[in-house]
This record gives sequence, C-alpha cells and structure tokens, in this order.
Amino acid sequence: MNAGPVTGAPYLKFAGPELDEATILGVADVLRSGQLTSGPWVKRFEADLTAFCGGRTVRVLTSATAAVEVALQVAGIGPGDEVITPAQSFFTTMNMIVKVGARPVFVDCDLVTRNVPLAAIEAAVTPRTKAILPTYWPGSLPDVDALYAFARARGLRVIEDAALVMGSRSRTQTLGAAGDLTTFSFHPNKNITTIEGGALVVNDAAEAARVDALRFHGIVPLPDRTRDVAFPGGKFNLPDIQARIGVDQLARLPEFLARRRSLVEHYFAHFPRDTDAVLPPAPTPGDGQSWNMFCILLPLARMTIDRKQFRDAMEARGIGTGVSYEALHLTTLGRSLGGRDGQFPVSERIARETVTLPLHTRMTPADVERVCAACADILRTSRR
Repeated sequence: MNAGPVTGAPYLKFAGPELDEATILGVADVLRSGQLTSGPWVKRFEADLTAFCGGRTVRVLTSATAAVEVALQVAGIGPGDEVITPAQSFFTTMNMIVKVGARPVFVDCDLVTRNVPLAAIEAAVTPRTKAILPTYWPGSLPDVDALYAFARARGLRVIEDAALVMGSRSRTQTLGAAGDLTTFSFHPNKNITTIEGGALVVNDAAEAARVDALRFHGIVPLPDRTRDVAFPGGKFNLPDIQARIGVDQLARLPEFLARRRSLVEHYFAHFPRDTDAVLPPAPTPGDGQSWNMFCILLPLARMTIDRKQFRDAMEARGIGTGVSYEALHLTTLGRSLGGRDGQFPVSERIARETVTLPLHTRMTPADVERVCAACADILRTSRR
C-alpha cells in the first residue's frame, strides 16, 4: 500500500471494497467450473436479491447504468417523453434518459439532504411527463410513500436510483421491497460489490421477461428452440464470476452497513465544528438509513484556497477524496438541453463545494480521526 507523502501513514482511499478469502476461493471455483457467463450463480444471486427485496423479482445486469437504461425501456420511456430527475446526481440518470430518446427535466434539491422536494417535482410535471427518476442519498431517504402517492395519482412511473443506498429502510420496509422500479449498484465503491454490476427490481413476471430480453440482445426463445428478436436489446448479462462475489457480499451486507454507520457516527463525533463546513444529516437511532458516502460542503467563500487545493492538501497527507457530484444541467450535454448557470442554485452550490471524504469498511475509527484532523488543519489555516 502506498504511503502518504506528508505523514508516512498508509494511503487512505476514499472508497473501496472488502473481499474475503472465502469469496476469492469461490471465484477460483467458478473459473475451474468452466461456467463463466450467466449461469447457476446468477440464478442464485437473483434469488437471494429477490428474498432481500421482500419477494419482489430482481434481475442483475452489468452495471447500475444498464439497470437504469433497461428500467426506462421497461417503463416505455422514449422519444417525446419527459422524465423528472435531480440536477444533483451522477451522470447515469441524465445520460440514460437521453439515450432512450426522452428528455430529462431537472429539479433542484435540498442543501443538506440533497433530496428533491415533492413541490419541485409537482411544479415540473407537464403533459409529456412519463416518469420520475429520483436519486436517493446516503443518510437521508425522502418520504418515499408521499412520492409514490403523488406519482400514482398522476399515472407516472417511478424509477428509483438507489445506487448509493442499498440496505436503507423507508419506514419499516427495506428499499426495493415495495414501489415500482428500483435500481442498485454493485460498483466497488458501493455498499456491496460484484466488481462491476447492478440490479433492477421489477413488478411482475412480464416485466422480468422484458428485462431478460433487453439485457441479452432482445432475444426471445421460441417453442422450436430457435430464437426471435422483436426489439433491439443490449448485452448486459452478468457473468457467473461476478454473481458468485455478489452472493457472498449480500450475505455480509448487514455487517458492512453496521460498520459504515459506526464510522459515520465517529465522523460526527470528531469532525471540527468551528470550520463552517456543511455536514450531511446526522444519523439518529432507528432511522433506517445506510451510509455509502460521507460528503461535506467546503466554506469556499471564507477560504483562501479553492476545492482543488483543498483536495491536493488532503492528498499530500495521504488521504484520498472525491467529488459527488457535478451539476448535470451545467455539463456540455446538460447545456445542450437548455441548462444554464443559476438555474438550480442549490445543486450548483453543492457541485462547487462538495468533497467526498473516505468511508469504507476497511477503515478504522483512527482513520476517521486522521481525516478529521487533516480537514481541521487545512480548513483552519486557510480561513480568511
């Protein structure tokens, strides 16, 4: 492991997976079996995910991005349709809406929770609105029941971007156990990993069959053991090697979530409060929230350095950071869709000031204290 240039301590990544020896040996067994593409381990992983989601049918794909694209297709979203989605999210949501020929209609979010107020969604509805695609944030699920009540009253589909919050509970139910279409991510930075991968929770057997075709060339088997294609599908089927990893990772999800939450509580106990940085919503007992990231907002207006310089200073101390996320409407693609500066001020402020601090299951409380001490030093010495 690399050492930090200033401290000499091991380099601390801002995110990363945890794979045990049993999982590594399990992957070797799959390699020896010769069944490398989708096979028995995919079926097992999907069955385990279905149980995790309260019996709702789940299909796995090569990424959460693929899951969002397929979800939009399952929902019948296409040219001429509009999909309401946050301006503060990862590029996947915007990209996949545009890719299927629809138009993203961006809305602004809350500064601390990053949730989109229901009133903002309501104001964005037009006769062309076909779906709502909310992004859920660690530590702060919105009122999912109210969102669904609103959508059902207007005949809108809901495609939940739950890439960051697998394991969160809305009231008494695990996210994905109810609702419409829900997508999860198994990227190495997420709550569990299959290296790359994602999942889509669907409503019934007909939607599951549609996903089966969409993730594998649009192929539909015929009774005479030949095949047909009625619509263009992609190639998003998950290999058995990755599903084998996913089975073990899902079994450890409660352990991973508990450790992440403990680290977040340590962040709140040790992060310097005299720096004017904006923290995410603090965890409360029994709130049911999972924690995939720990993002702060820098008080740039009261600092003598910019965000890059802050991140460089953290890097010099052997601490990795990230940016979560840029404002979608101000990307080149977003501007081509009519996005402009000042349109969504909260999302733009987050995009300017956000920094993702380290949070993963291989961290210790001492690692958290090291990050907090580095932040305190940099923020205090750069104060105007």
